[in-house]
Amino acid sequence: MPRTMLTDALWLKLLQLMQHSGRIYNKPEHRMTFEGILFRMRTGCPWRDLPTEFGKWSAVFRRFNLWSKKGVLLNLFNWLSKDTESEWLFIDGSIVRTHQHGTGAATNDDEAIGKSRGGNSTKIHLAVDSYGLPVCFSLSGGQVHDIIHAEELINQSPKSSYIVADKGYDSEKLREHIHEKGAISVIPRRKNNKTGNNDIDWCLYKYRHLVENAFGRIKNFRAIATRYDKLEQNYASMVALAFTIMWLPMHAE
Repeated sequence: MPRTMLTDALWLKLLQLMQHSGRIYNKPEHRMTFEGILFRMRTGCPWRDLPTEFGKWSAVFRRFNLWSKKGVLLNLFNWLSKDTESEWLFIDGSIVRTHQHGTGAATNDDEAIGKSRGGNSTKIHLAVDSYGLPVCFSLSGGQVHDIIHAEELINQSPKSSYIVADKGYDSEKLREHIHEKGAISVIPRRKNNKTGNNDIDWCLYKYRHLVENAFGRIKNFRAIATRYDKLEQNYASMVALAFTIMWLPMHAE
C-alpha cells in the first residue's frame, strides 16, 4: 500500500468542508481519490504512474480536473485561511521551474508560464499571516516582477496593521497604497534612495523569514517545486491544496 497523508480526523474535516460547497457528496471512493491527488502532489509522478490502490489513474485525474474547474480546492484553502491572525502580513514571490511536459497547453493564454534565460518558469506570489500561514496567493510568469502583484495580494488579504516585504517591493506608490489601507509598511529602501531606512522596524523585518518558510514547506512537494501542470487553473489548485495541508492541522479536532 502506498504511503498516504490523511488521518481519519483530517479527512473528516476535509469532507465537511467539501460538502459545505454543496457540490461534493460523501462517497467512499473520494478519500482514496483525494489521497491519489496528494500522492501525485508529493511525488510529482505522471498521472499514469499513480499506484492502482488509488483507483484508475484516469478517474483520479478526471476528478482532480473537475474539482479544479469548480474551484473546490481553492475554496478549501480560502475557507481554512479565514481563521487567521493578520496583524502582520508578509509578502514575497518565489520562482518555480516549469517542466517541459508542463508547456504547450492548447490555449491562447500564457497559463502563467514565462520565458527567461533560465527557461520556462512560473512565479508564486504569496502573503502569509503573523504565524507564517498562507492567506492569499496568485500566479504569474516567472519573469514578472514581484511588485506587480503586491497590491493584488494586499487587497485580497485580511486587514493588517503592518505589511512587511523585502527591497524588491521598494516603491513609494506601494507605500502610499499600504497607508491608504490603514497599515504601516516595513519595506527597506535601496541604497540609492536618499530617504534612508531610519524609520524601518528592523526587529519586525527579521520575521520576514516566515513567508520564505512557507515556500520551503510547499516545495517539499515535488509537483509544487517543479510545475508539471499545463493549465494555470490546475497548478493553482495544486498550490492551493499544498497550502490547505498546511492549514488543516490547525482546524482538525
